[in-house]
Amino acid sequence: MISHPTAAELSEAIAAFDAGPATPGDARHAFLARVTDNARATVAREAEHGARLEAEAVERLGSLLNDEGDFAALNGALCEALRSGRISPRDPVLLAHLRATAIGQIRIDQPTYGGLEALLAAG
Repeated sequence: MISHPTAAELSEAIAAFDAGPATPGDARHAFLARVTDNARATVAREAEHGARLEAEAVERLGSLLNDEGDFAALNGALCEALRSGRISPRDPVLLAHLRATAIGQIRIDQPTYGGLEALLAAG
């Protein structure tokens, strides 16, 4: 589900940082090390949950659009259906899909985000 940067791009950046020289005591290096650790955790969460979350999104999109395809194709079809007015932006099924997709992405990108608990509690 990670779209930008992709998991591959994050992994490449992590490898580039890890290959660089360590600079003990350098505040910038310490900051970049924390960023790298966060990126590593994001890639791990994507590997653990991404395929399932994407499959769930494909199922929701297929049902909403009465169509089949992969995530990118169905997401493109959803955009077109919204542009053309075939689906209302206030459609309850669309809103449920968008909410579930956002929650899934937050679980990968920012699992400690304070608003996530509120979203989950709101059902």
